[in-house]
Amino acid sequence: MSAEMSGWNPWLGSPDTETTPYRDQSVARIRDLVRNDGWASGAIMRITDATIGSDFRLSAMPDYRHLQRQFGRTFDAVWAKEFRDAAEAGWRVWANDPGRYCDTSRRLTFGQMARLAFRHYLVEGEALAVLAWRPDRMGYGRARYATTLQLLDPDRLSNPSQRMDTLDMRGGIELDQDGVPIAYHIRRAHLNDWFAAGQSVQWERLPREEEWGRPVVVHHFDSERAGQHRPVGGILTPVLARMRMLAQYDRVELQAAMVNAIFGAYVKSPFDATQVQAAMDDSDEGMLSNYQAQRADFHADRRLMAGDVRMPTLFPGEDIATISANRPAAAFDMFESAMLRHLAAQLGMAYVNVSGDYRGSSYSSARQATIVEGKTVDRRRMDFGASFCTPVYVALLEEMIDRGDVPMPAGAPEFAEARFEYARCRWMGPGRGWVDPVAEVEGARAKISAGLSTLQQEIMESGGEDWEEVLEQRALEEKTARALGLDLTIEVTGGQQPQRGSEPSVEQALSPTEARIAARGLDRTAAA
Repeated sequence: MSAEMSGWNPWLGSPDTETTPYRDQSVARIRDLVRNDGWASGAIMRITDATIGSDFRLSAMPDYRHLQRQFGRTFDAVWAKEFRDAAEAGWRVWANDPGRYCDTSRRLTFGQMARLAFRHYLVEGEALAVLAWRPDRMGYGRARYATTLQLLDPDRLSNPSQRMDTLDMRGGIELDQDGVPIAYHIRRAHLNDWFAAGQSVQWERLPREEEWGRPVVVHHFDSERAGQHRPVGGILTPVLARMRMLAQYDRVELQAAMVNAIFGAYVKSPFDATQVQAAMDDSDEGMLSNYQAQRADFHADRRLMAGDVRMPTLFPGEDIATISANRPAAAFDMFESAMLRHLAAQLGMAYVNVSGDYRGSSYSSARQATIVEGKTVDRRRMDFGASFCTPVYVALLEEMIDRGDVPMPAGAPEFAEARFEYARCRWMGPGRGWVDPVAEVEGARAKISAGLSTLQQEIMESGGEDWEEVLEQRALEEKTARALGLDLTIEVTGGQQPQRGSEPSVEQALSPTEARIAARGLDRTAAA
């Protein structure tokens, strides 16, 4: 064994013994860092905006092919579109109701709740919510559906009476003999909520789901080991110590710069009263005291002002010296850049997006960063949608079908019998945007023409929109333009397309970017 490895002897523990005992302290530190450090707070905000965005949209995709094989040909593509349109419309009514009836506390829309839950997941490592049934809120001018969602602080999930973990109780999660979570024990109030001290020592046992499979508790976190039931902390856990040191280094550098700015100059005198008097005999003491008195009188009487600025004047024998402000230190930028690159690697983000410094970035590097970062964003969005949002959709869809708000063919199975087929869906966040819109739109068009992609995929990736809504809006715009005597195709493409059988002109052979350059009198070589 090498000398470097001889002193490295980490403890080998089970998934829960390595995480659960240290969870509270780790989460408290991460929250403090995110609350007080701009780099950490900005990184959490950017990941949330890239993954969830302003609205986390549902795209219903019922598996009509499997339903057709199992229950007959009444389940076809026509029914699937009707079902999808009705399910998405019902979801929008529930999720965006101005009365906020989707939220048990009636404060947030579902998009806002999804964003808050995802932030909990990033900071604490987990998101927790409870699906409630509130028929008392239904009625004229009130809620249309009884299903509501209540977000919970993950701190409230804990063992009753703060007992130690056991074989069938891990971090507030009750398990069966196969390790399946069957119930969650949740405090009625946060353990440090001073205004609800009585409820903070009371626990409520909530089943994971109803007997027929309707979700009750929604718990999302990333499992890093098999058999893990709670995370040790959020996404910043591996870089917590480095980010803490970076924050301290930033603060010390700023304090040093402030000291240098405040004490920018000082006055030098040829005499110091105490030291010089001790070194001189009595005959010179009166002369020294007289000199110091003259200095004091001189400065007391000098009030020369230029506007609001005082003009310094010096007594004979005095001199002004300045302090060299060597701040920040020469290695500060390099050190901060290295720490931010370490943070970016942990977060799955590009360094330029963490630091906000895009100097020196080329199109190729920016595009590569977007592609690599997009894979992590897609994975997080898919995991969060499947674990947190889909159970909510399952609960609401069950109620919509029970109320007859979605079309169902004759002989359709009960919702509980074909839950996956009915509730199959995907979740759409914001689009990735463009680095070079002209080049990337041409690339998307080429992929669609070559059969390598679809209009649905390209519209979702570029703008985060539903492709059917985009086409319907496009058709409406073209119809309106024709009614007004306008050719919208020319306005969008930037020029009339060449007729079949005719050779394109030089201007038409150029790309849109090259055409703009040519219009300014520049050639392609200069543009390159």
